Amino acid sequence: MPTISAGIRLLFAGGIAAVLLAGCGGDSLTPILGCENAFGIEVDCRFQNPEDLALAPDGRIIVSQFGGMDGSPGNLVLYEPATRSLTPMFPEPSVEAEPEWGDPNCAFPESFSPHGIDIETRLDGRHQLAVVNHAGRESVELFQVAGDGALTWRGCAEAPEGGYLNDVVLMRNGGFWVTRMLDQGSDAWAFLRAQFGFDTGWAYAWSRTAGFSKMSGSDAPFPNGIEKSHDERHAFLNTFRGARKIDMATGMVVAERTMKPLDNSYWSQDGRLLVASHTGSLAQLLACSSVPEGACGMPFEIVALDPGDLSEQVMIAHEGAPMGGATIALQHNGVYYLGSFAGDRLGVVDLSP
Repeated sequence: MPTISAGIRLLFAGGIAAVLLAGCGGDSLTPILGCENAFGIEVDCRFQNPEDLALAPDGRIIVSQFGGMDGSPGNLVLYEPATRSLTPMFPEPSVEAEPEWGDPNCAFPESFSPHGIDIETRLDGRHQLAVVNHAGRESVELFQVAGDGALTWRGCAEAPEGGYLNDVVLMRNGGFWVTRMLDQGSDAWAFLRAQFGFDTGWAYAWSRTAGFSKMSGSDAPFPNGIEKSHDERHAFLNTFRGARKIDMATGMVVAERTMKPLDNSYWSQDGRLLVASHTGSLAQLLACSSVPEGACGMPFEIVALDPGDLSEQVMIAHEGAPMGGATIALQHNGVYYLGSFAGDRLGVVDLSP
């Protein structure tokens, strides 16, 4: 998710933005205020920046409603595809706290601003949910998910000082990998450097016994989404310059593909990796980051990558109404559910036979 921190956004409000915006027009820079379906995309406009999605054990979809890199409040909700019902998940007073899985020194969060999420079935059969949290601290919050979607907070791990986290993927043994996209306090030039291919961050591997360690081969311009192979041998890392596949045993990059800035990943039903790609300009990205209401129309693609050589096939390409700026595509029963980092809506695209 390429949302810019409040400080960086303010820097862009001056001369840099004026140069970037010169000559850039079009509907994708105008907020989309209506909530009408169009171009094969159904929209549900009851959300707050539904940045990341994960499939719960009961077939409902967990939605991470992003607040902001500055820790603005957000929450988790449970979305029922069949009925379109929404159920609050966290923060909720009914959620129990039974720490067991995280760092013993990491306390229950006093505030909550979710970003990337992931769910996995642990070796002991329990369902674990990991959530990147920006409120008050940079941390990964760990929850147990019951069969009906109810949550129990099981612990957390506070990130090493100085970085902004983005996305997370869980291991079956309870550890996780998480991306650090850039340093806290970074100015606008750090964001521009990522656009031009300069490294701004990396990924961490975390375990309860060893804590955080930097992942070899992960230095990259704005590391964003992260996913794992089913055997947990390879990491798939999304950056502002494309996708890479890292052998975790050696730290070697064994496949790489140059693409437009990539956001989150999710495995498709046919075994390919679905990635959301932001195909617009930096000006459009900045405009999306400050949409006051409605949604942005920034162009995007949903691309299926072969997990072997990262060869690609575009599955969805769109710009403008009814939504843009997609950050994630979750495929369930042949239907694609699209989240976004800026806006009030979830997109639904039915590509089933």
